[in-house]
Amino acid sequence: MKKQDFTTAILVDQTPMEAFDAINNVRGWWTGKIDGPTDTLGDEFTYRFKDFHYSKHQLIEAIPGEKIVWLITESSINFVKDKNEWLGTKIIFDIAPAGDKTEIRFTHQGLIPARECYDACSNAWTGYVTDSLRKFIEENTAPA
Repeated sequence: MKKQDFTTAILVDQTPMEAFDAINNVRGWWTGKIDGPTDTLGDEFTYRFKDFHYSKHQLIEAIPGEKIVWLITESSINFVKDKNEWLGTKIIFDIAPAGDKTEIRFTHQGLIPARECYDACSNAWTGYVTDSLRKFIEENTAPA
């Protein structure tokens, strides 16, 4: 059986480069505490949300206007048995023109239904991508 990585997609009116720039401005669309640079190949940043979630991300691929990939190099998710469930997973943003719009296809490679975190984490990603990221790209509005 094929792995079923979590994926979702949105369409925005902005250009692929505008979408790329917005995604790389992680502080503009994520809640929680972010430390470190987020927009240059090789950058590492940490994300912390209260005592529930900590992860360290490394920007391992950045093709302007086309693709962004983060590798999770550290992980502590405190609401599941395997606190390191995200370790070694990848967060991928594929960006492409779609007619007169731009499609952003988000994939968390390694976040699969067999993982304990899948339901809660996929719901959180859906909110971040379809609400926070979309608003930030379209309206330059950061989450409250």
